Amino acid sequence: MQRFSLKSALALSASAAMLAGAMAVPAYSQSSDGISAEDEVVSIGTRRKARSAADTPAPVDVISGVEFTQNAANDVQDLLRTSVPSYNVNTQPISDAASIVRPANLRGLSPDNTLVLVNGKRRHRGAVISFLGGGIADGAQGVDVSSLPAIGLKQVQILRDGASSQYGSDAIAGVIGFDLKDSSEGGSLEVKYGSTYEGDGDTYSIAGNVGLPLGDNGFINISGEYGDTNGTVRAAPRNDVTALVAAGNTAAGDNLTINSYTDEFTQYWGQPDVEDDIKLAFNSGMELNANTELYAFGTYAERTTTGGFFYRNPTNRGGVYRGDLVDATTGALDPNGVASIRVGDLDGLGAGGSCPAGIPLDGLLPDPTVLAQVVADDNCFSFVEAIPGGFVPRFGGDLRDMGISAGVRGDMDLGNGLSYDLSVTHGTSKVEFFITNTVNASLGPIAGSGNREVVRDFIPGGQEQIETVLNADFGYSVPMAEWASDLNIGFGGEYRKETFDLFAGGANSYALGPLADQGFSSSSNGFGGFPNSSSNSQDAFAGYVDLEGDITDALTLGAAVRYEDYSNFGDTLNYKIAALYKVNDNVRLRGTYSTGFHAPTGGQANITNVTTQNVNGQLVDQGTLPLNTAAGQLAADFIQSTTGERPTLTAEDARNISLGMAFNTGGINWTVDYFNIDVKDRVALGANVDFLDALQAAGATAGTIGGALTELDAAGTISRTDFVGLDDLAQFRFFSNAFDTKTQGIDIKGDYNFEMAGGDSTIIVAANWTDTEVTRQGPISAGRVQSLEDLLPNVKGSATLLHSKGIWNGMLRANYYGKWDDTGNGVDGVSSEIMIDAEIGAEVYEGVELMIGANNIFDNYPDENPGKGGSGQLYPEASPTGFAGGQYYIKARYTF
Repeated sequence: MQRFSLKSALALSASAAMLAGAMAVPAYSQSSDGISAEDEVVSIGTRRKARSAADTPAPVDVISGVEFTQNAANDVQDLLRTSVPSYNVNTQPISDAASIVRPANLRGLSPDNTLVLVNGKRRHRGAVISFLGGGIADGAQGVDVSSLPAIGLKQVQILRDGASSQYGSDAIAGVIGFDLKDSSEGGSLEVKYGSTYEGDGDTYSIAGNVGLPLGDNGFINISGEYGDTNGTVRAAPRNDVTALVAAGNTAAGDNLTINSYTDEFTQYWGQPDVEDDIKLAFNSGMELNANTELYAFGTYAERTTTGGFFYRNPTNRGGVYRGDLVDATTGALDPNGVASIRVGDLDGLGAGGSCPAGIPLDGLLPDPTVLAQVVADDNCFSFVEAIPGGFVPRFGGDLRDMGISAGVRGDMDLGNGLSYDLSVTHGTSKVEFFITNTVNASLGPIAGSGNREVVRDFIPGGQEQIETVLNADFGYSVPMAEWASDLNIGFGGEYRKETFDLFAGGANSYALGPLADQGFSSSSNGFGGFPNSSSNSQDAFAGYVDLEGDITDALTLGAAVRYEDYSNFGDTLNYKIAALYKVNDNVRLRGTYSTGFHAPTGGQANITNVTTQNVNGQLVDQGTLPLNTAAGQLAADFIQSTTGERPTLTAEDARNISLGMAFNTGGINWTVDYFNIDVKDRVALGANVDFLDALQAAGATAGTIGGALTELDAAGTISRTDFVGLDDLAQFRFFSNAFDTKTQGIDIKGDYNFEMAGGDSTIIVAANWTDTEVTRQGPISAGRVQSLEDLLPNVKGSATLLHSKGIWNGMLRANYYGKWDDTGNGVDGVSSEIMIDAEIGAEVYEGVELMIGANNIFDNYPDENPGKGGSGQLYPEASPTGFAGGQYYIKARYTF
């Protein structure tokens, strides 16, 4: 959907005028040193030294650090989305912890099906488990690549192939390798400001990089970035709030904020605020002698992210406001009565004075007579006294991410060419959650407040992922008679330990307060606190052998095998075979066949969490519990009784086929690659189990969760102590090997260098088609199946023109997003979009560049959500294009 305004027209005119004069420097097919893609040396997908991207049996893309950052965004995830068609990540406005570390998808698979390397070493996972991942990423625990400073990247390598036999768990969709800058001299300083056409979402950043010598034979390269991103509001006026205000509850409007798009007051919904976003990186190395080098590199990042939750209506929010049916005059219980607002008896039911069961609702307003009675009695309490207009919780987290690697590598001076690389890598990711402007309803009012104040801010606790990896890698070249090259033998071993820690929250965030037995919900509403701290660890040992050689000048063959043994999930053996055939100087054929795996993380196997979701227009508390708990086994019994299949949790297995060709015609370089990935027993969150249904299937007859738990405890079927704090859960789910999928697709890339208007130009075309089919539907819902198959656009691509002439340089890029289904809102066939980006820059003084640019210069938005008045979501939350509209930026860079 396009919206044209004066601002978008001016932006378009300015961009067109500047681009007509001159356009951008570093081409996609070039590194920062001007090396063509065919000669670009890659370090992933092969263990042979000095291999070019054109000579690897598996497809590898190389993106220079300069080209990578020609964008309005600073976040590495958003930069990848623009540069890699098969990479998808979207804005997360109301997604609990997924708003802090956004889940991303490569080739339509889960975030933890993509392995991430930094300087060739495995990157630790983020602390966040994405409970609300849009169906595709539900339950994923991927790497937080947003913690890397873009200015510190020399290049990004993307292996578009399965590689578990080479690198271990997770390398199913592919491998993304970030290479840090390694210069020993020079540097750069950048300042950047950007905003949206609507005037919100301001971004500020300052970044720098410097390379320094380390002794006579070493270097240290340091990068840093600091920035802030203000949130956006892209919400629609809610029908219920409009009705409440019209009925006379003006306090309902106090929850709202101005939406610059509609100039109306709406709930907070859009890009979250990201504050104090600090990213640091260093890379260093020192030659001890001609055969030995010491190296170390690391990163550190921290940021605070704050988003919004859905509005809590003061007439019907369960566990806080909504009461039982009562007499319309007295507020006494009456099964044939009217809806009411719940009233709590502060000295306990049956003790002291009595209170009305509820305040009758007269339309949308509480009955004034009964309300006055409740207000006048200090023993009676209703949340309409303290928060008469409802509330909108704000949720966020303080994240800290750190990783460091050190090692020694070189060639053993034994006369046989044996090389080695011994290293240790340690990484941690920690997030501490906070939630404000909400309640723990069971606590009631603050003592001495006259029933007018309640606790509003909570610390729910936190999560931390800790990983340590020890690697010993060796390489050896064996001369082979009549071969065109030596046989390269890579072999080695790895030990990896990972720990997932859960930190208890403040007592108020999980407490069962004095009103819990009167129907008021416990825990901080929206994101309940963790009642207990826990720590769960697992480790793994692995060994591998990797072979590759040129049988003839035209034929390269490779094979790899890897054995891995997990302490919690057993062992696995994976292998890969690969071939490259050079038909002639202009045509290459390539193909691979491999198996792979992904082992559940300690967090996925042991996490406990409560989230609030919008289910058919109602906010429902849903829990995630470990499968190995009493509640998890109760649910497993229930699922087995209804489906005949008992849920389990073990490693998922994959089979990956890749077939492709690279060719040059008329000076245009093309690559076309087909991939086919079968994943069995995918590790994911299963469908929600109705808690009461499961209890009744176990023999309970009571009609409430609390009553059913008590009944089964008395019968000896369960122990009530194993279910503490679960009385309020309407539904819960757990991690299991939930389903199987088949994903296939085609990647196409092309680039062409030519001269135009007295300058140097490059055209780059990249496109991806991906299709996913759920081949086994285990304990997941039909809606989840639809999300897995149709939530992402099947077709995505881009076309980029880069041009430079004299002091001028610029870029013009068209991004295409195909049709997709908004499964969360039941909308099929959301319209495709073409979004245009542009950048123009000039070296105004030696080493000083000024740049101005825009993303989405026509100010396009996705189709509006047809149910926007009910949820307040103006646009689909899962939109692959985002929903910020047009964005402009100005940037200054000093290079020395």
